[in-house]
Amino acid sequence: MRVVSAADAAGAAGAARFAGTGAGAGREPLRVVIAEDSVLLREGLVRLLTDAGLEVVAAVGTAEDLLRAVDDAASPQDGAPDRSPDVAIVDVRMPPTHTDEGIRAALVLRAGHPGLGVLVLSQYVEERYATDLLASSRGRSGGIGYLLKDRVADVRDFVDAVRRVAAGQTALDPEVVGQLVARSRADSPVAALTPRERDVLGLMAEGRTNAAIAAALFVTDGAVEKHVSSIFTKLGLAPTTSDHRRVLAVLAHLEHSDADQQPAPHPQPPTRRTP
Repeated sequence: MRVVSAADAAGAAGAARFAGTGAGAGREPLRVVIAEDSVLLREGLVRLLTDAGLEVVAAVGTAEDLLRAVDDAASPQDGAPDRSPDVAIVDVRMPPTHTDEGIRAALVLRAGHPGLGVLVLSQYVEERYATDLLASSRGRSGGIGYLLKDRVADVRDFVDAVRRVAAGQTALDPEVVGQLVARSRADSPVAALTPRERDVLGLMAEGRTNAAIAAALFVTDGAVEKHVSSIFTKLGLAPTTSDHRRVLAVLAHLEHSDADQQPAPHPQPPTRRTP
């Protein structure tokens, strides 16, 4: 008999609601918690996600309030229903120092709530934080995402990214992927990829399915499958049919290729005050 962990069950619950758009689709809406210190952006996120049929269970302005909100929602009192969020949307830089409080809180959530999807928003690409977030996904079922804040303006794509992360998948900003690929060492197997294979690799790392890659590159699904197979062979990676796992495998390789060039300390979890 297969034993299902709490994290797997939480991830499955999010995935089950992923395809729906709310009560009208016969499913519970996806539950979201938002941590963004800009009141204007925070309220804008609440509005656009609510309009898209998602339920915002909390919207806060500090990393400490984010951790508390997720813990409270996952631990209902006096017989109240479980309102655990499926995904947390977190700004990288938050009060009080506006440095790395957000990403540190995201890593705490990844450790304490493994089935929770975490989508990080950043003003610009910070590779160190992106790779720390990716590293937190190994061995955990929740989805991950790292997007530039500018992407929020494309509401349809942004909401789709939130849904993918809630479903346990990956949503990475093209600029993040581009920088990781560009910084691969000259002697890395990535250098052996053809220009088309690099295009496919970048879209794979963003979390795109084969069908989505085919549509983006105006090629057939069969052509994409051949490119993907060739990429895995050249990178020495075991093939997998799981989109999320293959993204992590590719990015793990790229991180390893870049490790000698740009070592960086890992952010430490934020100190949590006792309420």
